[in-house]
Amino acid sequence: MVTQVVNKIEIELKQTFDELFKWFNIDNELLHYAPDNTGWSIRKILEHVSLTNHYLLMLIRKGTKKALERSKKQEFSGMLAGYDLDWERLKPIGQHRSFAWSRPGHTEPRGRMPVAKIRYELEQQLKQCCMLLSTLQHGEGVLHKTMMSVNNLGKIDVYHYIYFVVQHAKRHITQMEAVEIEFNLGVS
Repeated sequence: MVTQVVNKIEIELKQTFDELFKWFNIDNELLHYAPDNTGWSIRKILEHVSLTNHYLLMLIRKGTKKALERSKKQEFSGMLAGYDLDWERLKPIGQHRSFAWSRPGHTEPRGRMPVAKIRYELEQQLKQCCMLLSTLQHGEGVLHKTMMSVNNLGKIDVYHYIYFVVQHAKRHITQMEAVEIEFNLGVS
């Protein structure tokens, strides 16, 4: 069962990042367009995703290390019987404006990071997530939980954290699509 969870996370991770990468190929005017509601430009949204991933990956790497250490000392096959990710509980994370959240200041885009650097960071983050999933392919990710305050998720295991990265990116893809719609309405 855990193999199916890992495979599903990896597939969605790659598909979602492929969607993110498409936004780097848009017209420069659209990339930098600031919405009327004083929202972020697509460029700033991409920067925010990379900044958030940076901090999430710190927790994921730390959790992975602890989970792997525990797996050497503890029998955990019983924890894997019937294990499934709580997909529905994480779904709202992928929906823009689905809950109120005050983001930490360190994930606020400043608009100073070059676009090529943002893309490079996202590419590296995708590689890290895939590598960490591969490292945890036998179910070790269930052995460590960390508190996630976003949308009151509570303590979640390493697999949930990696899937949170996926859902967070989906949330902002939807946001970028809305910016594009507004831009196109203003252009016509």
